[in-house]
Amino acid sequence: MTLSMGLFLIAILTLSCLSTISIFRQQNQALAQQYIQTIKYKNLVIDLGNGVKTNAQLTLPAIGKGPFPGVLLVHGSGPEDMNEHVNKNTAPFLQTSQYLSERGFAVLRYDKRGIGANRTILDKNVWGNVTFTNLKQDAQKALAVLIKQPEVDPHEITIIGHSEGTLIAPRVAIDNATKVKNIILMDVFAQNARDGLYFQRVSIPLLYAEKVLDHNHDGLLSVSEASKNPTFNSLAANFTLVLETINANGPKRQLNPQYNTNKDTYISINNELKPKLIAQVESMSVVTPGKKCTGNICPIWVKSQYALQPALNIIGNVPSTTSILILQGQNDTQTPVQQAYLLQQALTDKRRPDHTLITYPNLGHFFYPSSEWKTAFGPIQPYVLADLYAWLEAHSGFMHTPASMPSSSNSTTTK
Repeated sequence: MTLSMGLFLIAILTLSCLSTISIFRQQNQALAQQYIQTIKYKNLVIDLGNGVKTNAQLTLPAIGKGPFPGVLLVHGSGPEDMNEHVNKNTAPFLQTSQYLSERGFAVLRYDKRGIGANRTILDKNVWGNVTFTNLKQDAQKALAVLIKQPEVDPHEITIIGHSEGTLIAPRVAIDNATKVKNIILMDVFAQNARDGLYFQRVSIPLLYAEKVLDHNHDGLLSVSEASKNPTFNSLAANFTLVLETINANGPKRQLNPQYNTNKDTYISINNELKPKLIAQVESMSVVTPGKKCTGNICPIWVKSQYALQPALNIIGNVPSTTSILILQGQNDTQTPVQQAYLLQQALTDKRRPDHTLITYPNLGHFFYPSSEWKTAFGPIQPYVLADLYAWLEAHSGFMHTPASMPSSSNSTTTK
């Protein structure tokens, strides 16, 4: 080997080592950046009255003393904790609070009364007797706590409501006209809760039965096929249970003999299945004296929901100085996109000076890709959070208006 060739090989090896070291350093730097603290946390306890207290957490930007624009998160229905935790990949309120606080907002979220982390029912008596009025009052108390925090600008307050929270947020804004600057409604209820439950528990299962399971289009449904279809069982709240009867002389519950799956009995979708589904919905609001509710949906709460004025009737009472953003998944099977359209129509009819609707194709109730029949669970898609932040930034006293957001009032954007 000549001297020049040896020097050449040494140079190549040296460059290779330097390149490896550079890549290694870049990887370590990227890994280290994941642990840079961008958020501070402040744990609180909110006194809800009558001896009931609940845990809350305020997330804050890591840098600066504020005061920061404040955001209150109000949950959807069911035993929700402060994160709206569904599973390890689905905690929309935790995700939203972190996203906004990293970008300059102070965000307060709280456990529902009687509920602890991971949707655990801590007090069955409190949870079993909760009413819509309780939940609205709890949101107002949480709002008062948020406003009193020294890190929060009391003149820049936004309430974000998800699902049932879209019924609460406008009412709290109406009762606190001088305190709430913006409301953001994610997956809205516009009509009465009875209509919402009917859609979820009757309309969707019937449509699935007609369009997917009724292969002959004769209005009949194979019990054998339907009972083995996981999507339909989920939609119909367990199809087999719908067709069960109570047997006093035998097993406590059994499949009604006329629906014997071994013989592949067919039932009428409209004449047999539909009445069963309607009866299930009606039974949800029946309060049995002395019987305690330990489930996710309790009759007292359902009954209080049925007594509410629809959001369509009260949305016009939200102060004209309060800006409104509506975010809606087009594949939402719990609060269908038509509800958002109805609410926007009502706002337009009232000539609201500042409201915006953004809809998202293929996204479900948690702003995660979902089918038209069933909600899938996962993190909120990044572009939804980007839209939320851009609108909120433009409506929270910041100096510039993002170009990606609609600049004119009463506008509708489809993503």
